[in-house]
Amino acid sequence: MVDAEGAQAPVKVEFDNFEHGFPEGFGPGGWGHLAYAVGIAFAAFQLVIAAWNVLPSQVVRGVHVGFLILMTFGLIGNFTAKGNSGRAAGWLIGGAGFLCGLYQWIFYADLIARDGDPTRLDLAIGTLLAVLIFEGTRRLMGLALPLMCGACILYWFFGQHLPAPFNHRGYDFDQIITHLSYGTEGFYGVPIYVSATYIFLFILFGAFLERAGMIQLFTDVALGLFGGTRGGPAKVAVFASGMMGTISGSGVANVVTVGQFTIPLMIRFGYRRSFAAGVEATASMGGQIMPPVMGAVAFIMAETLGVDYSVIVKAAVIPAILYFASAFWMVHLEAGKRGLVGMKRSEIPSAWHALVARWYLVLPLAALAYMLFEGFTPLYAGSIGLALTVTLILGASITLGFSNNVLRYVFWIGLALVFAAVSHNGLEIVPVASVVGVLLLISAITRGGRATLAACRDSLADSAKSALAVGMACAIVGSIIGMMTQTGVGTIFGSWIIGLGAKSLFLALVMTMLLSILLGTGIPTIPTYIITAALAAPALAKLGVALIVSHMFAFYYGIMADLSPPVALAALAAAPIARESPDKIGWEAMRIALAGYVIPFVFVYSPSLMLQPGDPMQAQLGFYGAVAFATFKALVAIGLFGMVAIGFLFARLTPLERGIAFIAALCLLGDFRFSDTAGFVLAMACIFWQWRQRLRGAVAVA
Repeated sequence: MVDAEGAQAPVKVEFDNFEHGFPEGFGPGGWGHLAYAVGIAFAAFQLVIAAWNVLPSQVVRGVHVGFLILMTFGLIGNFTAKGNSGRAAGWLIGGAGFLCGLYQWIFYADLIARDGDPTRLDLAIGTLLAVLIFEGTRRLMGLALPLMCGACILYWFFGQHLPAPFNHRGYDFDQIITHLSYGTEGFYGVPIYVSATYIFLFILFGAFLERAGMIQLFTDVALGLFGGTRGGPAKVAVFASGMMGTISGSGVANVVTVGQFTIPLMIRFGYRRSFAAGVEATASMGGQIMPPVMGAVAFIMAETLGVDYSVIVKAAVIPAILYFASAFWMVHLEAGKRGLVGMKRSEIPSAWHALVARWYLVLPLAALAYMLFEGFTPLYAGSIGLALTVTLILGASITLGFSNNVLRYVFWIGLALVFAAVSHNGLEIVPVASVVGVLLLISAITRGGRATLAACRDSLADSAKSALAVGMACAIVGSIIGMMTQTGVGTIFGSWIIGLGAKSLFLALVMTMLLSILLGTGIPTIPTYIITAALAAPALAKLGVALIVSHMFAFYYGIMADLSPPVALAALAAAPIARESPDKIGWEAMRIALAGYVIPFVFVYSPSLMLQPGDPMQAQLGFYGAVAFATFKALVAIGLFGMVAIGFLFARLTPLERGIAFIAALCLLGDFRFSDTAGFVLAMACIFWQWRQRLRGAVAVA
């Protein structure tokens, strides 16, 4: 679709369910205003909880789940019901769910006192909560995840009738409901705790940065750096999506935002539609592993492992760079194979001018990264980062009304001095919030400021909408965690993994990989990671794999599942933008991400790639020497896999050359005697032969 000025109009992306977002707005008429108001109340509650620890954790989780259910049923009713009666029913059902959440607050002390001895009202409320979570998730995401969790509930109730070793001792109805709906290992377990604290805050942080213009800055910088190179538009897509991932952490969100620009641009410069969409899907899914703001799974992983979030970020840095280097290399080879050129200089903005004009937008992200690596909690770092972002947005709107640049410089210098004064003993929430409050008052009395305040208010409500799919997934997956913790069934699967690993660690890893991809074909990354990590990660740890490495292994393949047909959710998101079959896009994305499928195997055998001890080369090269060697080896393996997937380096590869390159790559991934030596020798032979082929081609043309 092209507008009157010839520009590519945004393509509306639709799904069979609301897992990847609701339509624009909040619904018709007064019902939309109601949803908007509830969204703002939800966001305000989360902001207060993030800034001030005023409620017990169990109460926060309960109210958070209550808001999730209320908005889920209310919004679905607003968008799907044919009349006011249907919308009213949706809000009434959602209201019942909200009361279930409030029950945790109102009877907090009583529930603790009678833990293990529930009343009939407790059981009724707990059962209603379970029904609403399952039904809300079904309406929001479809049947796959509720069916899987429902099977676990059935096993919980009736598993004692199965033959050994699959049976358990049996549990009464009140035991199951109490464990599921009132403990911290069911619906209110670690996933919903993370959703109620870190995830919502970082969704809000990303939304405000987008509102401030960060996407345009990323796009301009990417165009300026790579637009004119060979196959530049595809490199722009990879780089822009990687930078977008630093604030988003949602693969599908990246596809439908950055992809609106990059996919048509790639197609216009000669890339096939399926390949262009596959590039964007591959790059966008990498956003979940790109520090400093990784996907929601990173926060859950940190809580599960009991480590600082910065530990997860540090471990993910090199694998994330390798992932995007792989995608970058693939599009470079494809451009060379098809003779694709870059953009004209006149079409490319200046990266330097873009940074000079909007450099201040990088400050909140830089501050966030600094605080995370300095050991501050994600909750604190996210709160300060969000406050800085709001300060920049409000300050920019206020200075627009100034008549000259001198006044603008005075304002920003004065604001910086105020921040320096209130933070001489370290940044604290109350002084920072006070500065933001003053800016809010100033904005309220200026025309441009009032429009900016309205935009910020919209961001609050939109963030509440964006949090629903993640939050409901975190809630329902608690049923699997609860079942596993009470029945101990995870040890059965773990024993199978250990049995395989006793014969071959490689087979155990392959089984874990297949489990993650199979689970991920029907459910989102968060529950895929939680289930796989609970089942397989402890078993891999017993086989000598570092715990953080085993969890990251499960995480990676949960992401890759969104690129893998037949479902390939990222491909579904890209399909309407590229106007191409999702299946074709999915297969192209798998080919582009080929190296991404092997990176987890690399860091299992070379843990220094994740900055972890225990690398086999550490004794010979030292820790940082082992890190450098593992990174170099991974880069060579990625280069070889790219040659195999695209069939090009300096010239087109014959089937024999592809086969030799593939064997060389496998040798570099292997863990047998002389495997590295064989891999490097074969790699050098492939590169030298291709270089000779290019020289012969040049001589023939001359």
